[in-house]
Amino acid sequence: MKKILLLSLFPVFVLAQNNPNPGYWQQHVDYKMEVNMDVKKFQYKGKQEIVYTNNSPDTLHKVFYHLYNNAFQPGSEMDARLQAISDPDKRMVKTFKKEGKDVKESRISTLKPNEIGYLNIANFKQDGTEAKIKVVGTILEVTLAKPILPKQKTTLSLDFDGQVPLQIRRSGRLSEEGVALSMTQWYPKLCEYDFEGWHANPYIAREFHGVWGNFDVKITIDKNYTIGGTGYLQNKNEIGHGYQDAGVQVVHPKKTKNLTWHFYAPNVHDFAWGADNEFIHDMILGPNNVELHFLYKNKKENLENWKKMQPKTAELLAFFNENVGAYPYKQYSVIQGGDGGMEYGMCTLITGNRAFGSLVGVTAHEMAHSWFQFVLATNETKHEWMDEGFTSYISNLAMNKILPPKKPENPFEDAYKNYIYLAKSGKEQPLSTHADRYDLNMAYGISAYSKGEVFLAQLGYIIGQENLNKTIKRFYNEYKFTHPTPNDIKRVAEKVSGANLDWYLLDWTLTTNTIDYAIKEVSEANATNTKVIFERKGRMPMPLDILVEYTDGTKEFFYIPNTLMRWEKPNPYAEIKGNTLKGWDWAYPSFTFEIAIPKDKIKSITIDPENLMADVNKEDNIFPKKQ
Repeated sequence: MKKILLLSLFPVFVLAQNNPNPGYWQQHVDYKMEVNMDVKKFQYKGKQEIVYTNNSPDTLHKVFYHLYNNAFQPGSEMDARLQAISDPDKRMVKTFKKEGKDVKESRISTLKPNEIGYLNIANFKQDGTEAKIKVVGTILEVTLAKPILPKQKTTLSLDFDGQVPLQIRRSGRLSEEGVALSMTQWYPKLCEYDFEGWHANPYIAREFHGVWGNFDVKITIDKNYTIGGTGYLQNKNEIGHGYQDAGVQVVHPKKTKNLTWHFYAPNVHDFAWGADNEFIHDMILGPNNVELHFLYKNKKENLENWKKMQPKTAELLAFFNENVGAYPYKQYSVIQGGDGGMEYGMCTLITGNRAFGSLVGVTAHEMAHSWFQFVLATNETKHEWMDEGFTSYISNLAMNKILPPKKPENPFEDAYKNYIYLAKSGKEQPLSTHADRYDLNMAYGISAYSKGEVFLAQLGYIIGQENLNKTIKRFYNEYKFTHPTPNDIKRVAEKVSGANLDWYLLDWTLTTNTIDYAIKEVSEANATNTKVIFERKGRMPMPLDILVEYTDGTKEFFYIPNTLMRWEKPNPYAEIKGNTLKGWDWAYPSFTFEIAIPKDKIKSITIDPENLMADVNKEDNIFPKKQ
């Protein structure tokens, strides 16, 4: 009866697998976990039961689990990568001088046995029968006792005991800000199996991918600790800690040492929580009566910022609802913890000792991930530019409205600058690079966040801003609660606009081809006409917006279609005369046309006047050239 009630409260979740792609399927999991946490030793024991539904057309003989905690051990792949990469994450290394040279020492390499992270697995059974298991680093390999046939369910159960590592990256204990527990990537997590097969990637650096399902989790912990995280607290009037209904007084008997918190999270693909014995817990109602919870350390120097940030979070929720789509859960929590900011189901963990603008900014970004990565659950190990880039795009738009700068500015300007820097550096790798395979963290960061953001901003230039806005909303509506791919956003944009965009997705994500157009020549064609020659210097094709300003103050717009699009963009300037020229075929290195105005009457000619095209050399986009 209780489960029926829960499902009736959240009818939106019947939309799971509402993916429009013919033949689409995705796996399903129902987790039940009971965990006991020892807050003195930072160790925990748990039992896990998963009902796994094989919605694939394949017979499965094996399954795989992530054991993320195992990365935080000397000699792990994460440790090895830290020691090998030339620009390791500053949070994960200790820097000191040795023989006059800067040495970067992996913090994982020096962890003691009581400081490491681990997850040990025992008593693994499939439908009550023991199955063969093997641990390889951060992956548990399971040879099933019997195959899981297509469209069949099986029950997988195990016991686990874990140790929370010292806070080094994302998850851990005793963060730099003193938060006791950041419990992310903390449990044996079933790997995703989809149309590409198993995604049993080791935990080396970053990013995650999970199976959609329901989580029923009970956490037993010291009564003085307050928990915030994924899921709805089912026994709030027994727990208290700020979760109880209005007017309810919760008193725990003096002899009570521990409380058992019972959470239920419907239709999510991860479960995270944070806990501390000094947390303040505030709650406000946001748009659509979504409960916004805030859990943060009771430090007087931060109290004002955390209080001021709360109504701004409600404004952010309203912005994302309006510009992407309705937030589908009835709760969202902002929790102090972790080592920066990271998105999870129905919550985020962020560092909290920040200036007000920074606090709102990190909340904006991580909250936006609820749409881009959590509800639109792209495989961020392979397509990190989709979740990070799209999140950066919409959160920068939000911040531009919620905390507008003193001077109006392009909210995407930094993203363009970062991308162009990378493109010119010689260190760029294609966006198709696996998140762990970038040679440099710098290259990963700019690629995922900035180049991914530019993908959307520049798409607005290509198909028009109105079409982009419609694309984002339709993408969310059609692919929520599924695992969309890069082709899906491209196809939505094509359906909305009518343009062919395969060239754009290919060049921008699968190559490092650059955009570089130039005004090569402006000369007198005759007494009444001016000849303009444009040059394509880069490999990547684009349509061109050209703005001509005349000496009398009037302006004229010229549009050069990219013939690969088989489409023409309407004039974006309602107040300016517009002209659509013949298309520019990619194979031709130059394009010539005439303006029916004498050269001496032309004040300026500008390629891409709105600066939304990621041209790597903008100096030759203007005539006359700036001195």
